[in-house]
Amino acid sequence: MTVLGRFAPTPSGRMHLGNVFAALTAWLSARSQGGGFLLRMEDLDTQRTSAEFAQSIREDLTWLGLDWDLETEAQSRRSGTYEHYFQILAERELLYPCYCTRSLLHSPNAPHLSDGTYVYPGTCRDLTEAQRAAFRRAPSWRVRVPDREWSFTDLAQGEYRQNLARDCGDFVVRRADGVFVYQLAVTVDDGEAGVTEVVRGADLLSSTPRQMYLQELLGFPHPSYGHVPMLLAPDGRRLSKRDRDLDLGALRQRTTPEALLGALAKAARLIDRSEPVSARELAGEFSWDRLKGEAVTLDPDTFLQLLGG
Repeated sequence: MTVLGRFAPTPSGRMHLGNVFAALTAWLSARSQGGGFLLRMEDLDTQRTSAEFAQSIREDLTWLGLDWDLETEAQSRRSGTYEHYFQILAERELLYPCYCTRSLLHSPNAPHLSDGTYVYPGTCRDLTEAQRAAFRRAPSWRVRVPDREWSFTDLAQGEYRQNLARDCGDFVVRRADGVFVYQLAVTVDDGEAGVTEVVRGADLLSSTPRQMYLQELLGFPHPSYGHVPMLLAPDGRRLSKRDRDLDLGALRQRTTPEALLGALAKAARLIDRSEPVSARELAGEFSWDRLKGEAVTLDPDTFLQLLGG
């Protein structure tokens, strides 16, 4: 089977190095196998995203040399498609309305795992019609999960296991305001596009079993997964758009694509040398073995020195 990878950013700000690292790794993995590569804008939250940010992402990817074979339709235009799959789940009686408020879900008494992860206890799972009618607000909709373990071998993180009933609980697929959530949208988007390899940040590792469950329910095959290590500042803070850490808008004013990719590849353990390198050159020596391990600490000052700044 021909490999088909993808990069699916949220256009809510200018790309930073964490975004670039995820995009670069996804692109390298697909291209090193002679595969195709898709671009998709994940703009479900139209209040935070914009066409201007989407265009800046396209321009930054082009500047970096990370080309794509097709840009699929943005999520904000696919509500009708998501509704179709939502109804499939509803017809199989796998969905139920949930009236729990955010404050109730995240109260100190709510059930959590030892790492602090919230687990939905099924509060609204078996409400009667009379009990549902007593609520005077629109519900979100949750999908029922079985007491079963999902496991897969991640390309970067190794073996991962999760029992959805114990470690997650029934999860939301449509919010109370009618917006379909990430878990359903990404499952449908990747499934319909024929994506065979999903590469993204390690912060999304725990959501993968939910998507695997939806894939089974909706008849989509499981892609392979690679969750790349997070890029962290020396204080342990994740690089983010909010903090404008090493923003590409600023970096493009002071360096070349090759210098930037060379410095990032060196910092992220993709290569051992410190020199400018193109994306095509990196594809020729890409190996997932180099990405196995803990998060990557990236000091902005040290990184800028690698750029010659």
